[in-house]
Amino acid sequence: MAIFEDFQSLDIRVGKIIEVSDFPEARKPLYKITADFGKEVGIRHSAVGATHHYTKEQLQGKLILGLVNMPPKKIGPFASEFLTLGVSDKEGKCILVVPDKEAILGAKLY
Repeated sequence: MAIFEDFQSLDIRVGKIIEVSDFPEARKPLYKITADFGKEVGIRHSAVGATHHYTKEQLQGKLILGLVNMPPKKIGPFASEFLTLGVSDKEGKCILVVPDKEAILGAKLY
């Protein structure tokens, strides 16, 4: 069972997607995204499996939640620098976890 200190060790922040591109080298459908997490964290890159519910245009400018204190994860030729948070729909496809109001870039989940 997790304890509160386990949760506190996770640095989950609000970011804004500033760039989206296709990731044809990936084995499954993914987008490459670049997100701005504000002054403290800065710009980070990730890959996200949200291609079934979102177009690149819909993701551009979208606020997201990302785990920013993890080591980079290699996905083929790409290094993912944060984990974009999402949940599965009834078919196992990614639905992004997003703030429902305008939030400050870099704001920490608590």
